[in-house]
Amino acid sequence: MKKQPKRFDMYRQPNKPKWYLKLVEYLIVPPYMFFSNAHVKTDPEVKKIKGPYLILSTHASFIDFPMVVAGMWPRTTGWVMSVEEFRRGDWLMYGVGGMPKRKFTHDIVTAKHILRYLKKLKHPVTLYPEARFELAGVNERLDGALGKLCKKAKVPVVMCKAYGNFINSPQWSKHPYRNIRQEGHMYVLLTTEELERLSAEEIQAKIEKAFEKDEYKWQVENNLHTKCKKRADGLYRILYKCPVCGTEFEMKSEGIHLWCEHCGAKWEMDTLSRLKGVNTEGGFSHIPDWYNWEREEVRKEVRAGKYHFEDDVRVEDYYSTRVGFVDVGTAHVVHDEKGFTFKGTVNGKPFELNKPVSSMYSVHIEYNFLKRGDAFDIATDETSYFMFLKTAKNYLTKMHFATEELYDFYVRDKA
Repeated sequence: MKKQPKRFDMYRQPNKPKWYLKLVEYLIVPPYMFFSNAHVKTDPEVKKIKGPYLILSTHASFIDFPMVVAGMWPRTTGWVMSVEEFRRGDWLMYGVGGMPKRKFTHDIVTAKHILRYLKKLKHPVTLYPEARFELAGVNERLDGALGKLCKKAKVPVVMCKAYGNFINSPQWSKHPYRNIRQEGHMYVLLTTEELERLSAEEIQAKIEKAFEKDEYKWQVENNLHTKCKKRADGLYRILYKCPVCGTEFEMKSEGIHLWCEHCGAKWEMDTLSRLKGVNTEGGFSHIPDWYNWEREEVRKEVRAGKYHFEDDVRVEDYYSTRVGFVDVGTAHVVHDEKGFTFKGTVNGKPFELNKPVSSMYSVHIEYNFLKRGDAFDIATDETSYFMFLKTAKNYLTKMHFATEELYDFYVRDKA
């Protein structure tokens, strides 16, 4: 019997950033920010903090990392990062102060790492609580326990809120860059006195309010035009349902146009990212409005008991930094009111896994992950499976909506 590779050690204690990697950050970040047309403003109150603090940052593209580095200069930070990012090398990820996290799980290991980093190492920690890139330039759902973590940490909470980074490189079409100004603002969101006075629920509400954003609205208000000739490429990834005929998964986009292959309705994206009908008066001009309408449509399905999805998936298992991703088998997935249910063959053995609705308030999706296809991440206490859809076309965004709406209907609304 073939011996299974050693799993990633989630319990390994992270340490402060290595001095030589700090030097690399200081050398690379300024020119990277300059050539990316990225800027960050840090309030004086942040610079006055002498001890550790917790940084909460919006998350839309890679520039979010150098933006934090530049904003807190000359201090450094530890980073909470997805476990699969450690494929780049333990020496690098742990060397910059990384601590691994399996997405959308209820594990307490990472929380313990964060608290140790703040209290024992007395060093700042940066957390991207949306746990994935924004899909439509608006804020995504946060973990409901974030307020409890901040209250337990008892250190100042600093917010880093960025605009333009999504417009410049949206998750559904990261390249080519749109060459638009990117700007961040770092400020004290919660002082230690406020953390002591407020309840965990009040802290959570204040954090969620701080994360509210709309990059497309910001772009129009600041009159920031993009001349990119491929600005609509990939837009069909998030705008998968036609508002004219109601057909799903037959939207396409290329260049500056988006259209429905079922009814022929067509829209043009202007240089301010607004949509205008070419041959129809239907639809939405504001991309987040279209995106939110699709969510409402999924919500109706869920609450009517009509939501159901199934497909075959290819299963990849992320073992460790040394082993990386391994193609371990295939399975059939059903997504409904019971959550995600998988049945198949993995490592030559029968494979069954159920992730109930209550265990996932959202799901991590990746369009054409590592250029190997559309995938979603299902994490257990032991590993992270990446499930690649075999036949379903452009389903990930609807799955993202459905996971959250199922959680709301069957868990949150009944709490």
